[in-house]
Amino acid sequence: MTDRFPSGMAEATRLTSAGKLTEATALIQRLLRGEGPGAASDPAGTGSPTIIDVEPVTVGVADAPPHRTATAASAGAFAGRFHPKPRAGLGETLRNLARRVMPDGLDLDLDLGVGGAARPAADPLPDGASFTRASYRNEAGARAYKLYVPADRRGEEPLPLVVMLHGCTQSTDDFAAGTRMNALAEEHGFLVAYPEQPSSANANKCWNWFSPDDQRRDRGEPSLIAGITRRIMQDHAVDPGRVYIAGLSAGGAAAAVMAATYPDLYAAVGVHSGLPHGAARDLPSAFAAMRQGGGPAVRRSGAPVPTIVFHGDRDTTVHPRNGDDVVAQSKGGMTGMQATVERGTVSGGHGYSRTLHADVSGRVLCEQWTIHGAGHAWAGGSPAGSYTDPRGPDASREMLRFFLANPHRSVS
Repeated sequence: MTDRFPSGMAEATRLTSAGKLTEATALIQRLLRGEGPGAASDPAGTGSPTIIDVEPVTVGVADAPPHRTATAASAGAFAGRFHPKPRAGLGETLRNLARRVMPDGLDLDLDLGVGGAARPAADPLPDGASFTRASYRNEAGARAYKLYVPADRRGEEPLPLVVMLHGCTQSTDDFAAGTRMNALAEEHGFLVAYPEQPSSANANKCWNWFSPDDQRRDRGEPSLIAGITRRIMQDHAVDPGRVYIAGLSAGGAAAAVMAATYPDLYAAVGVHSGLPHGAARDLPSAFAAMRQGGGPAVRRSGAPVPTIVFHGDRDTTVHPRNGDDVVAQSKGGMTGMQATVERGTVSGGHGYSRTLHADVSGRVLCEQWTIHGAGHAWAGGSPAGSYTDPRGPDASREMLRFFLANPHRSVS
């Protein structure tokens, strides 16, 4: 270690506090190589930034490869492909890098709270709200779930219900904290249900969207998720025309399955970083679909289920082409649809392209958000949860807007 290391780490701390995460990361890497704080970050002269591959925050994504190659075919390896790294955010990564050569007694405040081990606490429950745990059982087994009921129940008026399916390794509390959906429930007045996949059903708590028995109506996991939804509708004042479902990653793929198999139950669906229904039939085809997209998918029949899709164009876990496949599936065999593209940038965050697919009457049946420079994480999520990217756009709020604009026509 050189005498420059303490001063260099102090500079890294300053950059971190200023929100300059990429510069702080590059500086620590230079220090680890024994270079000074002012050394060039590209010693090979390639013109490319140094990349630290950290999820959910991606640093230096401009030159990231379009996808990783799957090398394993076991169930455990498959689950790891959805979230292939421990839940360590950039702050934890910087601390680990620094710890390798940190002089004793040098205390650096590098806790950024961006999805790492030390996350901010979730918001406390408002007075009168509840977030309770229950379970549901049928012939396919049993699943626990949590239900959020807002403090403002708007009298006896039936409320909308949003069902949220977590990603691999996540829990209901984790997913609720990361998506901030409960806070939106307080703001707009709706119920939120979080079915939970146990490790006994999948070692990494992934929904088994790739299993044939878990892709069919009234079978396997779809029957359990639909059963939870109906149980809540029986026990609470829920508007049957405003029941929606959304998910992230494996949960997004499962949400696509639910929209395809229960179009009479769910008025609209949100798929974040997921895959279309029928994209895989076993583990090898699941790897292929995740790696490159474009896998075989079931063609929807009947009226389309309004669908909103979010996918980062630098997602190296589920190829962004899968977002296109979800959109194509959502439109089914409809003809004459018109697409309009809008582009924008979140202040201090990601740019995005938003494509609106409307039918001949002008009704938007599908929204596709492509988030530029984003990886495999819930857009606009809170650092209190795992696999979130606070740099936006706000997927939770945009999904809710889309949902409430699309009640079930047949029952509303």
